[in-house]
Amino acid sequence: MSETTGERTAEDRVSFLRTLRAVRSFRSDPVPREVVHDLLEVARWSGSASNKQPWEILLVRERDTLRSLASVEGYAGHLAGAPLGIVLVMAGERTEQETYDEGRLAERIMLAAHAHGVGSSIGWFVGSGRDAARELLGIPKEKVVRTAISLGYPDEEARRSRTRRGPARKPLGEIVHEESYA
Repeated sequence: MSETTGERTAEDRVSFLRTLRAVRSFRSDPVPREVVHDLLEVARWSGSASNKQPWEILLVRERDTLRSLASVEGYAGHLAGAPLGIVLVMAGERTEQETYDEGRLAERIMLAAHAHGVGSSIGWFVGSGRDAARELLGIPKEKVVRTAISLGYPDEEARRSRTRRGPARKPLGEIVHEESYA
């Protein structure tokens, strides 16, 4: 915050965006309803192709359901330890646009959670996992279910005990091209 005006600078905002990280270990504290409401309002106001808003949002707090979702085929094992899961249910009418919209929606939910100090991680159901998740949650067949977001307060002790995986971020010179790829 700027000390004289109390307004956030562009640097503050960019710094906030850069600090979003995937959190897969959570404390057991529930995410307060007011925070969930804020996340849902951000989701409601997220942009979409032609402003179709082709999504519905399913909140999952039940431990057994979260564990079951974590065990289906895909990459959402982190749901098992989360106090809250959000499953994005897409209309299934315009595949290409909805895939893009789904990514935008997920990132905005995660950033809104981050603003509240709530950690998150995105996960996917793949193959038979999509059908299993749909059946487990009672979602109609015509809907597309592939994205789940785990949410909760980060377990910092678990994070500190984990060794860093993967390489550091690539330098801009390796990923940015100007005017043409060559």
